Amino acid sequence: MSIENELKSGNIKDLKTKIIAVTKTFPISEIKPLIDYGHLHYGENKVQEALEKWNEIKKEVKNIKLHMIGKLQTNKVKFVVPLFDYIHSLDNLKLAQKISLEQKKNNKKLKIFIQVNIGNEDQKSGIHQNEVMNFYKKCINDLSLDIVGLMCIPPLKGDKNEYFRLMNDLNKSIGLDELSMGMSSDYLEAKSHGATYVRIGSKIFGERS
Repeated sequence: MSIENELKSGNIKDLKTKIIAVTKTFPISEIKPLIDYGHLHYGENKVQEALEKWNEIKKEVKNIKLHMIGKLQTNKVKFVVPLFDYIHSLDNLKLAQKISLEQKKNNKKLKIFIQVNIGNEDQKSGIHQNEVMNFYKKCINDLSLDIVGLMCIPPLKGDKNEYFRLMNDLNKSIGLDELSMGMSSDYLEAKSHGATYVRIGSKIFGERS
């Protein structure tokens, strides 16, 4: 299905939640029809790829919003702050401190999501549920970060609705407005539990090679 038809289909067009079109591995030539269509939010998970693809486009189309959705290493923050508008993967204090430092250097504030390890999985990054409030307070009070919401990638096994519900409750308990969760396979479930941003790649661009 083409990008245009996918956007016009009911399951995408009727979704009021903001869609981050995940463009990792896809060249600008395949993304351009979506840009021309007027879509604004795009997600990348590799810094070098984003630099090569988006520097010129963002100069041409000023209102494009670029989202860092992958794991972010501290040594890459200096490249992320000037180019990106959102970070969805703040998962530790050292990274928060580095982002704060680079934002001051660039006189720019990004909108940031705290990544929550909602399934308490050893192999996944993220702040544990019972530590989120203290981490959030440190980020806003000590580091002056603009924390707009929480983000999660739920476990592959188990009821995703339950994890999404937990995230929505946690987000509300902190008083945050934005909630980043849900991908091509589960964005409707995420939307039903309050997601304000969903990350969709294959449902728009097709499967990656």
